[in-house]
Amino acid sequence: MKIVIIGPAHPLRGGGLSTFNERMALALQDAGHEVTIYSFSLQYPSFLFPGSSQFTDEPAPEGICIKTVINSINPLNWLKTGQTIRNLKADLVIVRYWIPFMGPCLGTILRIVRRNRHSRILCIADNVIPHERRPGDTAFTRYFIGPVHSFLTMSEKVRSDLKTFTNKPAFYSPHPLYDNFGEAVSREDACKHLGLDPAKRYLLFFGFIRRYKGLDILLEAMKKEQIRRSGLKLIIAGEFYEDKDLNESLIRELGDAVHPFTGFIANNEIRYFFSAADLIVQPYRNATNSGITQVAYHFEKPMVVTNVGGLGEVVPDGKAGFVTEPEPSAIASAILKFFEPGSIPELKQNLKEEKKKYSWEVFVEALMRAAFGKG
Repeated sequence: MKIVIIGPAHPLRGGGLSTFNERMALALQDAGHEVTIYSFSLQYPSFLFPGSSQFTDEPAPEGICIKTVINSINPLNWLKTGQTIRNLKADLVIVRYWIPFMGPCLGTILRIVRRNRHSRILCIADNVIPHERRPGDTAFTRYFIGPVHSFLTMSEKVRSDLKTFTNKPAFYSPHPLYDNFGEAVSREDACKHLGLDPAKRYLLFFGFIRRYKGLDILLEAMKKEQIRRSGLKLIIAGEFYEDKDLNESLIRELGDAVHPFTGFIANNEIRYFFSAADLIVQPYRNATNSGITQVAYHFEKPMVVTNVGGLGEVVPDGKAGFVTEPEPSAIASAILKFFEPGSIPELKQNLKEEKKKYSWEVFVEALMRAAFGKG
């Protein structure tokens, strides 16, 4: 089939969205389809973007056709882009939806595309109800939903949220692996690369730092006496988007118990952080799903996650890690429990088995069922 993906891609940094879209394009091409990504020339106005830059200087991914054309705030551009994609008569248009701000832009483009009476429109909905709510969110989301034929969500929480907006078909398939960051390196090489002591044991918080991700909760957990006596160290790898002053204050209190790498982490650096870590911690206040989980599975790293959104759906408690409440004492207890000898029998084998569930082949099959209303 001829397939169009609408969503962030290189040279946008876009976090997991860009990486996911590029990896999805490769998976669809491996399945025999012709794929083009229509990405953004302007994703956010600079005053709405909390990071240092929206663009990367990393080389473009090989073997993927990316058109950098969509301007999220220019209605004339929406009309032109919609007409361009409409004329392609793609068999399938896959659109990512993650924030209501994109509703007017994407909703307009899709309305024009539908006029070709050929393209099937599938939305992969990362969020329907945003983490940080703003006036207009509901109206923008309803406008976006109008031209979509069907939906695929990567958590049951998002599928449930979607039912408050529409009765259109919605399917669930868990987030596939992020397996495009290279292979793991030895713990010793990873620690050497990062300037860490391989004799220490490390927790890892990874990803953009926003309030809902709960880094401050984890830092409060690190202050607990039992954690401090354990000698565990925390690696923070990700750029501040919110709560910088609060978290930096807590980091200073903890001194050498924390190793902050709080700039943007390039894709070719990610494997070093996961290879150095003993345990990945996701202390989220709220969530739908998290791509960090699938990076952890790729590198076969156990996790402590909080019992919010869809996190507990993909981290079986006591098998691939522990699920706990988003509260410092509970997180501290789960971390300490993990490091008790024999706390998770057959841990390495469990991680390998869980990992098999999240292949891209499985996800592409689910995507096609969702797009064409089967299953």
